Amino acid sequence: MSKVKIEKVLPPLTLPVCLAGAMTNGKPNFNTIAWFTMLNDTPPLIGLSMARGRYTAKGIRESGLFSVNVPSSDTVAAVDYCGLHSGKTVDKSALFEVFYGDLKTAPMVQACPLTMECRLVRTVEFGGSDFFVGEIVSIYVEESALKNGKPDVEKLDPILFFMPEGPYRKVGRTLAGAWEIGQDYRPAPSRV
Repeated sequence: MSKVKIEKVLPPLTLPVCLAGAMTNGKPNFNTIAWFTMLNDTPPLIGLSMARGRYTAKGIRESGLFSVNVPSSDTVAAVDYCGLHSGKTVDKSALFEVFYGDLKTAPMVQACPLTMECRLVRTVEFGGSDFFVGEIVSIYVEESALKNGKPDVEKLDPILFFMPEGPYRKVGRTLAGAWEIGQDYRPAPSRV
């Protein structure tokens, strides 16, 4: 196989999309984020990268609390809207039905089948972005998105973003069982 060097600095990756939520100036505000990831399992830590000037980033820094809301594909227009418009100029507090969990002030989106409320444990600065590390305090899953008592990716129907410029995508077919398919795999002999 031959490789071709591409000119883009950002790698072409497919990433899940979330709505990061925080109370900003006394109101719920949400920002669309595709740069988020799990960092640790015990304690459960999640990280998300956000431009420092974002209105939601201000709320996270001030309150020390935030939510990570994984929207389903049927909300793609509202999710894109949240990323296109700043809470500095548009009041997004009534865009979604909001609920609160154990932390009482981390706004979560009722329409998202998977939501997490987080306590900020660290902020790492990178150029014009902040990487917020939060400890997941509670996770809420829509009952209809469960299969055998566990979240099911097809029922969650998350929005995926193809870096660096889109489009938004949906989850495709199952390829293989993780931690199963490689059990009987045997590498080909080395060609030294």
